[in-house]
Amino acid sequence: MVKNRVTELFKIDYPIIQAGMIWNSGWRLASAVSNSGALGLLGAGSMYPEILREHIQKCKKATDKPFGVNVPMLYPDIDKIMDIIMEEGVKIVFTSAGNPKTYTSKLKENGITVVHVVSSVKFALKAQEAGVDAVVAEGFEAGGHNGREETTTFTLIPMVKEQLDIPLIAAGGIASGRGMLAAMVLGADAVQVGSRFVASNEASSHQSFKQMVVDAKEGDTHLTLKELAPVRMLKNKFFESVVQLYTTNPSKEDLISHLGRARAKRGMFEGDLEEGELEIGQIAGLIHDIKPAAEIVKNMISEFEIAKAEIAKIQLQ
Repeated sequence: MVKNRVTELFKIDYPIIQAGMIWNSGWRLASAVSNSGALGLLGAGSMYPEILREHIQKCKKATDKPFGVNVPMLYPDIDKIMDIIMEEGVKIVFTSAGNPKTYTSKLKENGITVVHVVSSVKFALKAQEAGVDAVVAEGFEAGGHNGREETTTFTLIPMVKEQLDIPLIAAGGIASGRGMLAAMVLGADAVQVGSRFVASNEASSHQSFKQMVVDAKEGDTHLTLKELAPVRMLKNKFFESVVQLYTTNPSKEDLISHLGRARAKRGMFEGDLEEGELEIGQIAGLIHDIKPAAEIVKNMISEFEIAKAEIAKIQLQ
């Protein structure tokens, strides 16, 4: 058990938060992570409102530990999603891809702890001003939708820490206990982990996608589609078609047309490894197996303690 501002805020044992990733973070993963002593999140971005309600209800039955919902505000039906979250008594909400002022006050009035995901110092301060309880600062290494600043986690965390008063959670490129320790040394109170939990037994994503993550090497991901919303994905046939399209100096409308609908669902959930959008972080090159979520948490804590002991032995002459 680790005691700090984040574990106290969420009433969890370990300062590890499982990211609420679209098409990966259903009730099985969220409840398994929460049962392990970390914080599990449902990924509302890939759920219609009533599907989210079903996942919340199943998660409540599967765990008596705290869990939350991640809500990317760029998706439709956000008002309905927020109403369901409040109706179902969810106590923790992570918001992203939008203005934190929009819902923070209403959520907090309903007794909900609110965390906002940012990619820069500027937006971290805006989130703090909006009244959120904590901030996730996510570096350029992260999978899925990213900020436009291209600031890496190693640089972003100390810059945000320097100016932030509320608890800080580091995200982007963290999949091990050593990465967790590094983030906390830089000033984070906790870490949010996405890609490592994609390669878990309980993730709702397709087995073929999980295996492709495990097989990924350094350099197999790339950030693209910055004109729409920057997204990091594995290189595949669809990605190469995007690269080819860019050689024609496409308009924003051309990119939207090429992307089409449900491309991420097609890749991550349905397992189309050629034409799907396969969102994952750069740290995929360090992920070598698919294992239970509880084992991932256990291994991270063990690695964290070993690394901390090794650092304690270092003496500068």
